[in-house]
Amino acid sequence: MPGATPNIGASVRQRLLNRARERGIDYNLLLLRFLNERVLYRLSRSPYRDSFVLKGAMTFDFWVDAGHRPTRDIDLLGFGQNDPDALAAMFREILATEVEPDGLEFDPESVEGERIAEADRYPGVRVRADARLAGARLRLHIDVGFGDAVTPEPSVVSFPTLLDFPAPEVRIYPPETVVAEKFEAMVDLGIANTRMKDFYDIWLLADAIAFERPVLANAVRSTFLRRGTPLPTGVPPLALTQEFAANPEKARQWQAFLSRTGLDEVPALDSLVDVLQRFLLPVLRDDEGDRHQWDPEAWTWRA
Repeated sequence: MPGATPNIGASVRQRLLNRARERGIDYNLLLLRFLNERVLYRLSRSPYRDSFVLKGAMTFDFWVDAGHRPTRDIDLLGFGQNDPDALAAMFREILATEVEPDGLEFDPESVEGERIAEADRYPGVRVRADARLAGARLRLHIDVGFGDAVTPEPSVVSFPTLLDFPAPEVRIYPPETVVAEKFEAMVDLGIANTRMKDFYDIWLLADAIAFERPVLANAVRSTFLRRGTPLPTGVPPLALTQEFAANPEKARQWQAFLSRTGLDEVPALDSLVDVLQRFLLPVLRDDEGDRHQWDPEAWTWRA
């Protein structure tokens, strides 16, 4: 794996270790966060920069200062062909992009792609590759989905960096579409839903962003239409009811999610579904001329 300067890699590892100790963060997760950040930088410097939009948990690094759940993967929306071999070849080129030395080395022979389908709902391609940082072996995971409706249009942002390296300039999902996709999964899956991360993610975004209700409503309508899920009418969807929160299996899954991610200062599930009702149900109203804006401090919609 050519191309890295050992002294740079050792320096990066030491600085990341110092940061992990100072902030009480898992060092291995921080290594993966650095890996993913620098892969995004290579993508932003490659001819394929416009072929993907960043989505998933990494987008929260741009919207919230702290408190988001850790992630090991890069999630992307892809445009064009979704053939695993073609995507593997594409990322082989991306990882070989010439950039300022950051200590990372990638093994081009290890890059591989395979089809994925989470419960047959969201087909896509998973790309994996091996990397090293001054002797530390890292495994890169990139999930690429296709065909989702993104409303409003993605914007280009400077992605936050851990250390003093150039920032990736990447296209990023709008928070409205993040909320819409997670809300659609809640409605569609109902009591079978095990995606506790979606409840937390929507709560975190609603606690941080002053959404414009017409924009969010448009994103919700577009996502539900694209995925063939009817919009809830009349009564709240099951996932936003006390019946759901009181289900012993859901309570166990919620506690397991909190324990696994190490998150604290998060509402209990019964309180969470109540506040998410307050945020999400008004978005379903078909109010012409709606100009409401979300107040994240007061947790209410204001005209």
